[in-house]
Amino acid sequence: MGLGVAGGVIPVVQRRGLHLWDIFLAPQTLQVALFLLRVVVVDGIGLGRVRYLVLFGHGFRSVREAPVCWRLFHRQARMTRMCDELTEADSHDWSARAGMTRRGFAVASVAAGIAAGVTLALPGSAHALAVAEQDVLITTPDGEADCYFVHPEKGAHAAVLVWPDILGLRPAFRVMGRRLAEAGYAVLVINPYYRMAPSPVVSVGESFRDPATRERIMPFARALTAQTNVTDAKAFVSWLDAQDAVDTSRPVGTTGYCMGGPMVLRTAAALPDRVGAGATFHGSRMVTDGADSPHTLISEMHGSYLIAIAENDHERQPEARGVMESAFGGAGLAAEIEVYEDAMHGWCALDSRAHHPEQAARAHWRLLETLRTALA
Repeated sequence: MGLGVAGGVIPVVQRRGLHLWDIFLAPQTLQVALFLLRVVVVDGIGLGRVRYLVLFGHGFRSVREAPVCWRLFHRQARMTRMCDELTEADSHDWSARAGMTRRGFAVASVAAGIAAGVTLALPGSAHALAVAEQDVLITTPDGEADCYFVHPEKGAHAAVLVWPDILGLRPAFRVMGRRLAEAGYAVLVINPYYRMAPSPVVSVGESFRDPATRERIMPFARALTAQTNVTDAKAFVSWLDAQDAVDTSRPVGTTGYCMGGPMVLRTAAALPDRVGAGATFHGSRMVTDGADSPHTLISEMHGSYLIAIAENDHERQPEARGVMESAFGGAGLAAEIEVYEDAMHGWCALDSRAHHPEQAARAHWRLLETLRTALA
């Protein structure tokens, strides 16, 4: 624990302008202590992993936010992030084949959340840039979109537009956006459902597995179309280009998770002279039988791409990888297309029950490498 505190909390305190005694005297400290005790005694997570909780504090905006975020990871370990009922059924099959009990899956999910926090904090432990962040309202042809904008405090940087998964903009994606900004990018994480509701559209503890949650979220998702995606992409990139923190001489990058995968391709095709890199993680419906299948847009795109496929998505649609490879090859575009072994749909989202810390870390590093080379 000593190394974890020295390596994680103290640098945060110094950088945020806080004092070490602020932590020890804060009323939330008892909550954190009780949480750590529960993780070790009740859930059986070893002390060697618990010490990484402290390092996760690297992303907190304040001492008061820390226990809230820790509780978020603990409670949302029970949540499953899936794009439809078919993927939900996959999760049960996948868990059974892996020989995981319900409690074992829950414990593994908690551990995954802890490990994810330290994994994504690793770049920041030595090289993270101090960042500025704010909630913003962006005017589009269809209204005002509430979004989260985070960027390095100094200088102008390449912009990255992030399309979240089906549960939209929420604390987990804010953390993921901050991690990317600390690596040197001006990041905009958007609320895809702004036409219907402000973010977040789910509360901590809600799960897509719950019928009531699905009934509330699915109409939002079904209301989005290829045209609304393109309309939003143009508005968001235009807004980014007007920001002092964005270096408009460099291409824009875009990333998408789950339903955000096709949105990446539509963004790149709609703005080929502006988008220079894209990455999709467990993207849904990237290849369909329809004439408007997202993969048909690849010939209209420029730049380099990372397509990270969940293993169970690949098992359900094995031909999709080959179709994507042929499309990128035919367009003469550089693309890294890979099926991530043992990674289930939703493995990259920090608050997902399917989160796979090792594969999520590798996907994150491959994203950084793609952006580094393509947005230079």
